[in-house]
Amino acid sequence: MLTGISLLPLRRADGSATYSVCGFSVLAAINGPTEVQRRDELPEEATVDVVVRPAVGVGGVRECHLESIIHKTLRRVILVSAHPRKLIQVTLQVTRTPENDSVPTKLPQATTHLPILPALLQASMLALLSTSIPLADVYTSTLIAVDSKGSLLRRPSAKDVAAAHSLHVFAVSAHNRLLVAESEGSFDIDFWEAVVEEARRECRGKMSAEMDMNGGARMDTTEGSNLEGSLRGILEAKIAADKRWKEGNK
Repeated sequence: MLTGISLLPLRRADGSATYSVCGFSVLAAINGPTEVQRRDELPEEATVDVVVRPAVGVGGVRECHLESIIHKTLRRVILVSAHPRKLIQVTLQVTRTPENDSVPTKLPQATTHLPILPALLQASMLALLSTSIPLADVYTSTLIAVDSKGSLLRRPSAKDVAAAHSLHVFAVSAHNRLLVAESEGSFDIDFWEAVVEEARRECRGKMSAEMDMNGGARMDTTEGSNLEGSLRGILEAKIAADKRWKEGNK
């Protein structure tokens, strides 16, 4: 389930959230829709700008690659057509990393970008949900490591990641679409498909025999039983709190 979450920790942002998982903590801030510079203006949709700031030092190639992945994902869930010629700015500040990853060192920085990606994706989604920006979909994201015995490890520790034969990050939408599929390491396609199914169970729950209106199998999204169920519970709690505040100010 989703843990280490705080909604709207920043008062001056239009939306914000913190999220912690696998030793990483991320603070996300959303501003917009606002005016956009003419050179970045899109005539029929909003411009989405994503900035990732590392816990230590300044951003480099790794952060640029993460920004590209997150940008493509957010454009698939935000109704960008609802705000043409506007800017939606997403800022992601990494506030904590696993102990031996956050200390400056002369050794080259780890080449893998996957362990932190779910925290960045989920913080972005939570911050968006705290705004009034219209969305076409929502998603949850998870990291799965595969050890030397072929076991699938959900939410692996830094030690598990270092010893893993392969790492896989997925983001699964509420409509069961695979929005992000990033993998590193040694694996074959059959094993990858097994990892995908494990990720779907982690994000959306177990498959149910009940069929939905489109003929697809529904997922068990009971609150707390999976990431999506936890996300739903968080949103319901926020809506209830907002409703109590409005009623108390009438």
